[in-house]
Amino acid sequence: VGDKVMVLARSGLWQEVVNVPASQTFLMPEGMSFEEAAALLVNYITAYMILFDFGNLRPNQSVLIHMAAGGVGTAAIQLCKTVENVTIFGTASASKHDALKESGVAHPIDYRTMDYAEEVRKISPKGVDIVLDPLGGSDTSKAFNLLKPMGKLITYGVANLLTGQKKNLMAMAKTWWNQFSINALQLLHQNKAVCGYHLGYMDEESELVGGVVAKLVNLYSQGKIKPKIDSVWPFDQVADAMRQMQEKKNVGKVILVPEAPKEESKKEEN
Repeated sequence: VGDKVMVLARSGLWQEVVNVPASQTFLMPEGMSFEEAAALLVNYITAYMILFDFGNLRPNQSVLIHMAAGGVGTAAIQLCKTVENVTIFGTASASKHDALKESGVAHPIDYRTMDYAEEVRKISPKGVDIVLDPLGGSDTSKAFNLLKPMGKLITYGVANLLTGQKKNLMAMAKTWWNQFSINALQLLHQNKAVCGYHLGYMDEESELVGGVVAKLVNLYSQGKIKPKIDSVWPFDQVADAMRQMQEKKNVGKVILVPEAPKEESKKEEN
C-alpha cells in the first residue's frame, strides 16, 4: 500500500482507477515521473525482447526500425545505443529526421518519398542483420528480403491494416492478401529467421517479463534509457491525443492523464 508502481494490462487503462493482479505491477525506480512510468513498460519491454531475446543484437550489427519516431521505435533506438557500434536505419516522415539523428539514427529514411529498401541497399548492399516490423502486409516480405544471411525479422504488428481515418475494407483485404508467408523448407535455404512477438499474450509469463523489467529499471537508473514523452493530454482531450498519433505528428509517447494541471498551481510554482 502506498507504493508507486507501473502496471501492465492488455486494455482498460484509460480510467482513474484500475484493478490489476499484483504480478502485473512493478515498482517505479527512484526519480522516475508518472508520465515516464506510463511510457516505459509496453514500449521498452517490446523493444527489449524483440532486439535482444529474438534479435540477439550484438556489436557491429545493423538494424532497420520502422516507425522510428513512435513509442517502440524511440525505445528501440535507445536500447540499440547500449550496444557498441550498432548502425541504425529508421523510417519516419522527413519532419522527424533531425530528432532521429540526434537520438542516434545514422540513416533516417522518408518512407513517403523513397523506397526504404533501395535506400538501405545503397548504404549496405547486403542488407541488415535485424528488421523490426510493426507494419505487416507486403512490407514484411520486403523486410525478409532485406536480411543478411543469419538475419532476423521480428514482426510485432500490422499497422498497414489501419489505412487512415476510415478503414478502407479493400485496402485491408489487399494488405491481408499480401501478408508474408513462408514455410519451414523455404527457411532452410535462406539462412534467415522469422519471429512473431505480442506482449499482450505474455500474461502467464510473469517471471520472464519481470526479468526484462528488472533489466530496464537498471538501465534507467544508469541513465542509459529515458522514455521520450511527445505530449501529455487530459482525458477530456482524448480525441486530440489520438489525432496527434493518427496524423503521425508525435515523436515519442503520447500520454493521457485524468486532468490537466491547474493553471493556479502553475502560477504558484512560478
